[in-house]
Amino acid sequence: MTPETNEHLDKAREYLVKARGLLDVMHYNDEAGRAAYLAGFRAAEALISEHTGKIAKTHEGVNGQFNLLTKGNPRVDSELRRFLSKAYSLKSVADYETGPGSIGPLDRVEAAIATAIRFVDCVAALLS
Repeated sequence: MTPETNEHLDKAREYLVKARGLLDVMHYNDEAGRAAYLAGFRAAEALISEHTGKIAKTHEGVNGQFNLLTKGNPRVDSELRRFLSKAYSLKSVADYETGPGSIGPLDRVEAAIATAIRFVDCVAALLS
């Protein structure tokens, strides 16, 4: 793996730790959901960097490139292929919403963290 790929994967793992801590210690559902999304985003950037030598910086770019690179790969199930799109809404809530609707539901945030862990592990396995 290139140093850049390792850096993206390390950052993804940092976001997983942040997501769990933000939820378990601080009870910040919105920020935990955002961190879960960013863990997946960074892991996808690692895969893209390793396979193309380039980085997509937008959600659409990363999501699209990840799906192109993993298309037909049986090691990447449909839940993982949809993760970035689904979890992006949690990031949007944390970044842009105010009031009662600005806090992600606990069950949805928990599910996002669990899927983010699988996502990062899957990408790490694809890269090894």
